[in-house]
Amino acid sequence: MSHIETLPDAVASDAQAFRSPVAPSPADGRRLPEVPIEDFAHRPRKTPKYFRGSRRTQRLTGVRIVGTGSHVPPRVVTNEELEVQHGFEPGWIERRTGILERRYAPEDQATSDLCVPAARDALHAAGLRAADVDLLVVGTFTPDQSCPSTANLVQHRLGLDAPAFDVQAACSGFMYSLVTAAQYVATGNAKHALVIGADLNSRIVNPTEMTVAPLFGDGAGAVVLSAGGPDQGLVRYQLGSDGGGGPLLEIPHGGTRTPITAEGVADGKHYLSMDGRTVFKWAVEAIEHSIGYVLETEGLHPTEVAGYFLHQANIRILDHATGCLGLDPERVWNNLSRYGNTSAASIPLCLDEAVRKGQVEPGDALLLCGFGAGLTWGTGVLRW
Repeated sequence: MSHIETLPDAVASDAQAFRSPVAPSPADGRRLPEVPIEDFAHRPRKTPKYFRGSRRTQRLTGVRIVGTGSHVPPRVVTNEELEVQHGFEPGWIERRTGILERRYAPEDQATSDLCVPAARDALHAAGLRAADVDLLVVGTFTPDQSCPSTANLVQHRLGLDAPAFDVQAACSGFMYSLVTAAQYVATGNAKHALVIGADLNSRIVNPTEMTVAPLFGDGAGAVVLSAGGPDQGLVRYQLGSDGGGGPLLEIPHGGTRTPITAEGVADGKHYLSMDGRTVFKWAVEAIEHSIGYVLETEGLHPTEVAGYFLHQANIRILDHATGCLGLDPERVWNNLSRYGNTSAASIPLCLDEAVRKGQVEPGDALLLCGFGAGLTWGTGVLRW
C-alpha cells in the first residue's frame, strides 16, 4: 500500500482553512492576500505526512529563455454556465477553487492546435525563425492520439528540421520538458530549443463531475531556450516522482494495462479520476518542502526571488504556499481565476503574461514549481 493512501481523520478538513477571502486582482493578474512576511530562517517546516520528497538538487546553467508565447481558446466558460448546464451547486466552484472561468477548445481542435500558435508567438518574441530551431519538446498528458507524438505533429506543422518528442509528467510536464531541453542547449547539442507545455483538459474530464470538471481548462504556453551566460539558467532545481501515489490522480482505462472497452466508457473509466482531498494535502506539502529545500540549498531568501510561478491548481494551494513560506504575495503570480488548471500549460502561461507585462528583468531569480499526477513535481530557480 502506498504511504499516501491512508489519511488520518484529524486532517480531513484542513484544506478549507487555507482559503483566502481575497479575490485575484484584475489589474495585473497577481493575488494580493494579506499574508505577513516572516524571517525564512526561522520558519521550520513540519515533517511531511503525504509528500515523500527528495534531497537531491541539480544545477543547469549556461542557458536562457529568449522568447515566450501562449495560446488559449477563445471560448470562455464561466462558473454560471457550468452551474446551469450540469446543476452544480451555485458558488461552490469559486468558494472551493478561486476559479471564475476557464477556456474550452472547440470540438475540431486538439492539443497540437493549441501548441502551434503558442510556439509561433515564442519564436516571434525570440526573433527566430522555424529554421533556427533544432529541438522540440512538448510536455502534455492529453496528446492528440497515442501515436504519433503530439510533438511530431507540431514539428510538421511548424516546418522544423528538428527531433521532436513528448514528455508525459502531467501538471509537472513543463518543468520536466524545460529541464530536458536545457540539457541539450547547455551541452551544445542544440542551439535553439522550443519547449511547449500544453493540455486540452476539457476532453479528459467527466463534464458532469462537479469536483473535477470545473477545475480544468485548455491552453498552451511555450518558451525558446538558447545559450546563456554562466550565471543564467536553472541555478538550482529538483525533479521528483512518487509512483506510489499514482492511483490518486489517474485515467484508469486507455493503456495497455486496461484497454478501452464499451463497458469502461459507459462507466466513465476513460475520464480523469482524482482523490481531491488527498491530492490537495500532498500538493501543499510538496510546494512547501520542495520550494523550501531548493531555496535553502541555493542560499536564497524568499525576498531575493523576483517572481513565483507556481502550477495553477487551486487558490487554496497558492494561499498555503504564500503563507507557510512567508512569501511576498505581490510576487506570487496568479491567473487561475481566468484559466483554471491548465496542467502543463499553467506555468508558461503565467510566465508569458509576466514577460509581456514587463515584469521580468535580466538577472531576476524566478521560482518555478509544477506538481501533479504521477505523482510528480519539479521546482527550480531560474536566473533570467
